Amino acid sequence: MTETELPGKTPEQAALIARVRRMMLIAGLTTALAVAAVLIAIGYRLFRSGGSAATASDVTAVLPKGARITATAVAGEELVVTLDIGGTTEIRTFDARTLKPLGRLKFANEP
Repeated sequence: MTETELPGKTPEQAALIARVRRMMLIAGLTTALAVAAVLIAIGYRLFRSGGSAATASDVTAVLPKGARITATAVAGEELVVTLDIGGTTEIRTFDARTLKPLGRLKFANEP
């Protein structure tokens, strides 16, 4: 088998190879930076919510006598309960993680 000799690189070819190497370096650094940002965001979310609040396992909410739950919903980090108390509508909100009461909104008819 005979080997053919390849001629040396021309200045244009050397410049092109240098430009491609530079572009690959920029692309590699950008990719590494993006992966690092994603890992930092995931780690921040894991450690921030890890032990922030104890979850309630068994909670008993006491309703007024004759009250009836008409609807429940979850809005963001809140649990919303709609009550019918003797013809009056009341909305109570609770923290979804700890089930602590956050607020109460009463609706009444005008006389």
